[in-house]
Amino acid sequence: MEADPYAREREEMVEYQIRGRGIRDPRVLAAMRKIPRHLFVPKGFERSAYEDRPLPIGEGQTISQPYIVALMTEQLELAPGDRVLEIGTGSGYQAALLAEIAGSVISVERLSNLADQARENLARARVSGVTVIVGDGSQGYPPGAPYDAIIITAATPSIPKPLIEQLAEGGRLISPVGPRDCQDLVKLVKREGRIEEISLGGVCFVPLIGQFGWRGEGSL
Repeated sequence: MEADPYAREREEMVEYQIRGRGIRDPRVLAAMRKIPRHLFVPKGFERSAYEDRPLPIGEGQTISQPYIVALMTEQLELAPGDRVLEIGTGSGYQAALLAEIAGSVISVERLSNLADQARENLARARVSGVTVIVGDGSQGYPPGAPYDAIIITAATPSIPKPLIEQLAEGGRLISPVGPRDCQDLVKLVKREGRIEEISLGGVCFVPLIGQFGWRGEGSL
């Protein structure tokens, strides 16, 4: 195989941006060392792929900064064999990490052009185990429920009720919650049918458009 031209940048990203800021789950660190982030950004942005910032991916969407991706992934507490639902496929990078750890992921993307691009990115990176579905992510994906872990990669005014219903007993859900400009990153854990909520700090994400998210032009 051709040598990875960004192997050093990826290792430095993990060492200084991820591990250096407190991420300790060895499975998350190993996945971020393995998955070639530069294959999930638009052409011309490859050299910026490992910088500590979000990048545009088209359609008004972004790929989140590496640390936030790592934080959300670690907080899902994934184990091999977990059933994982991702809301907002974007470029496919987050889904690739989830699949590397859990084995398989269902990812729902509202925008068909992004869904197509994500499938191409995942194939180019030789990532298997991700099923990309075009639809309203705020409604979840009932055919695959219940899920051990759900991650919402866009901001919602409140956690969509269908996603809470699709969370398995003991399941974990991570989502940015709050106004369109900036939000609180929230973790939910379902225990004996009750929901425990944990705040993980402030973040800024693009809005989740849909029936149970923000209403907007082009919402399904």
